[in-house]
Amino acid sequence: MGKREKIVVLTGAGISAESGINTFRDADGLWEGHDVMEVATPEGWRKNKELVLDFYNQRRRQLKTVSPNAGHLALKELETKYDVVIVTQNVDNLHEQAGSTNIIHLHGELRKVRSTGDETLIYDWEEDCVLGDRCKKGYQLRPHIVWFGEAVPALEDAVDEIYGAHHILIIGTSMQVYPAAGLVGYAPRDANIYYIDPKPSINYELQQRSSLEVIAEPATTGVRKLVDQLLL
Repeated sequence: MGKREKIVVLTGAGISAESGINTFRDADGLWEGHDVMEVATPEGWRKNKELVLDFYNQRRRQLKTVSPNAGHLALKELETKYDVVIVTQNVDNLHEQAGSTNIIHLHGELRKVRSTGDETLIYDWEEDCVLGDRCKKGYQLRPHIVWFGEAVPALEDAVDEIYGAHHILIIGTSMQVYPAAGLVGYAPRDANIYYIDPKPSINYELQQRSSLEVIAEPATTGVRKLVDQLLL
């Protein structure tokens, strides 16, 4: 049996939205009624830690009420034939719930918190995180989320994976948020690129590609079609 071809899947808010998770890009910079600058920046954290903690506590609670959709579940099937890596901008765990086994979270994870004094101290966290919750070194814990203006530590891992991809699947992302939107620029020239989104936006990196197939559909139907094609 020959070496498996590698698929790198880039997923964004669109695939989670179909499971009922609201995204701030749908509402002019508001996320669940909050200005993203208040709840998704280091400045917002310094200004009102209680508000920020409460915001992510609510997101964490909401996560317990939703399930993976047909798009998430179809991606899991690709592992029967391919070496699959999912690089997601989403902070939920719906890919994990669907059974995918190799996931890189570019923007952090809702179900984790980390120390404000030692960012290597990261804890799994299912319940609310409140003022006074501290790491083992005594520092306040914060959401394990990459806020606007912060570095994206997992970006290098994502680039390394894309260098070796035979196929790139882009699902439910506007391709406008950098650095994630620029990842496709690292793909081999001969990689097949598939873009699934009801309102696809062909950015600069995609315009350079001749082997681009656009499926202008939601993830729940578009991913199913593409997975069936790839599993033939």
